[in-house]
Amino acid sequence: MILSTATWSVQHFIDRVFLTWYSTDALAASLPAGMTNFVIVSLFLGTAGYVNTFVAQYVGAGRNERVGPSLWQGVYLSVISGGAGFVVALLATSIFRLVGHDAAVQAYEVPYFRILCYGIGPLILSTALSCFYSGRGRTWPVLGVSVVAMSFNVVIDYALIFGHWGAPEMGIQGAAWATNIATVLATLIYILLLSRPSYRRQFAIFSGWRLDRDLFGRLLRFGGPSGVNFMLDILAFTFFILIVGRIGRLELTATNLAFNINSLAFMPLIGAGIALSTMVGQRLGGDDPEAAAFCTWTGVHVALGYMSIMALAYTFLPDLFLMPYGVGAQGEEFVAARDLARVLLRFVAFYCVFDAAYMMFTAALKGAGDTRYVMVASVVLGMSIMVTPPLIAVEFFDASVFVVWIFICAYLATAALAFYLRFRGGKWQSMRVIEAAPEPGIEDPPRVAGAEVVI
Repeated sequence: MILSTATWSVQHFIDRVFLTWYSTDALAASLPAGMTNFVIVSLFLGTAGYVNTFVAQYVGAGRNERVGPSLWQGVYLSVISGGAGFVVALLATSIFRLVGHDAAVQAYEVPYFRILCYGIGPLILSTALSCFYSGRGRTWPVLGVSVVAMSFNVVIDYALIFGHWGAPEMGIQGAAWATNIATVLATLIYILLLSRPSYRRQFAIFSGWRLDRDLFGRLLRFGGPSGVNFMLDILAFTFFILIVGRIGRLELTATNLAFNINSLAFMPLIGAGIALSTMVGQRLGGDDPEAAAFCTWTGVHVALGYMSIMALAYTFLPDLFLMPYGVGAQGEEFVAARDLARVLLRFVAFYCVFDAAYMMFTAALKGAGDTRYVMVASVVLGMSIMVTPPLIAVEFFDASVFVVWIFICAYLATAALAFYLRFRGGKWQSMRVIEAAPEPGIEDPPRVAGAEVVI
């Protein structure tokens, strides 16, 4: 899973590098518009991704016949998300007029955001289908699909942004369309993989197509807070970026550079978190909380070691990460943004270690089903530390970009401590998201037309 999510990092990194070569305004627009789109996506992505925990706990409990129905609840959620994406796309102009960025940046933000919204449905569908493999701990197929989609995206990204190989020059709109097309390709590959006869027999892949009200309800009950938590996390970071944008274009571009560079290190942490949630879910499904705790601490140690190395690299080798952006970029604006980004990478070096601990402890809690606490704690900490104080500092005290970045460091350090204390409390060890298995020798009760019977 680490390698799979690393392909997302590479894809977005190359995308932003291409946009840097195309226009500094396009780069400045790509992160706020992309993050605003991801706020919408994250609500559904976090919920659909929680199918992973259901699959993990059902497999851990030896109930493979419930895997297919779990996937189908994610499919139905993707239909809802696709409709929501088209509705939100209609509001693109109003959203970014309200944000109030420079007119030159808005001209790129609006179409980029709108086109990305058209691809929300396929993105959620591919996420739900991938849980069939990640929830069972079979991650190589996910890696294979991710590599194919990433490679395809890079090629058509280059063609559509710059107008090569007979394609029209579409700039930032081409980058958005390339992302959507690659997502559809990944979805089609998953559908083909899941059509294997052995999967259909063992996991009820096709026969479990019906909407299961109880199962769908539990997906919303446990996955919903996970989705809301994910959305509010992204929303807090988006507000942070929008606040920086009100300071100035230079500060916004430099922040985009620093965040995009860190995404290379951050996205593999998401993969590690998915893997950890899977292991915790499987161990708890098999009633082995001690093994779940061991997996968690192993994940924490690996993540801390990895991000400590990245922190040293950000501090002492910043130009190594900034170099690709300068290959095709020209002008004094980029040079100024690069110089400021060097300083901002030192802030990243400080907070990324806390971010690693935060990601691992929340992954373990979500794998158990402790999603409500994660949601509430994230909302309180995000609003009280990362959003409200920077907004007040910028609007009323003309704070510099460095003051604003101090708050993001404080947020992640506090969040890491809060979720460590929750994990150490141990309440998560008794949590489960799956229903109790029927007692041996007891037949399933008959279903009554128009009624839902829950065991």
